[in-house]
Amino acid sequence: MNTEALMRINKYLSERGLCSRREADAWVEAGRITVNGQVATLGTRIAPDDSVCVDGEEVGAPTRHVYIALHKPVGVECTTNRSVQHNIVDFVAHKERVFPIGRLDKDSEGLILLTNDGDIVNLLLRREHHHEKEYVVTVDRPVTDEFIQAMSRGVAILDTITAPCVCSRVSKNVFRIVLTQGLNRQIRRMCDVFGYTVRRLVRVRFCNVLIEGLEHGRWRNLTSAELDSLIPKNTVAATPEV
Repeated sequence: MNTEALMRINKYLSERGLCSRREADAWVEAGRITVNGQVATLGTRIAPDDSVCVDGEEVGAPTRHVYIALHKPVGVECTTNRSVQHNIVDFVAHKERVFPIGRLDKDSEGLILLTNDGDIVNLLLRREHHHEKEYVVTVDRPVTDEFIQAMSRGVAILDTITAPCVCSRVSKNVFRIVLTQGLNRQIRRMCDVFGYTVRRLVRVRFCNVLIEGLEHGRWRNLTSAELDSLIPKNTVAATPEV
């Protein structure tokens, strides 16, 4: 058989809307994937007539790709692990198996995108593509000019310096910040460096997708215009549901 015609196991799973390629690798390493009854490895390649199972359940044909925007409430966990209470998959309860693009902390709220198209996740999260994420942040004391300037220049956290960003004051204890990277609990850590504690953190924009008009706890399909701007046409493998 021509090995070039075979598909890597992580790509196979992502194209069927089960997870991102990175998550697929984790599933393989955890022994959750079998191919023709044998436990898969990271190097496993799939032929068209192979039987692939996740946790003993056979993987079906590729599903229609969906792309949705959710106004996530505080308390919802951005995990696909259904055993975790208040996980985002059960909260959305979509008819397709979707997963979040990136994450928002449990204590944060606002806009997060979900999809069943595993191939676009890295595209939307890679820093070099400069995808903007905008947040409105409430802190425990007055926002000063010095604080805004320091946040904008970059802050030393997690053994690195955050990338320069756009930061502006909204009101006495509220500021707006636009990031193009996504370090773990980045905004909270940045604020902590200057002695500020975040009281509320709301993501209001991801690239061209706005939270405006999307009710708290509700989700909607992305529009065709949003998709055209967000995802280059040659990266979308199937007709999206809009």
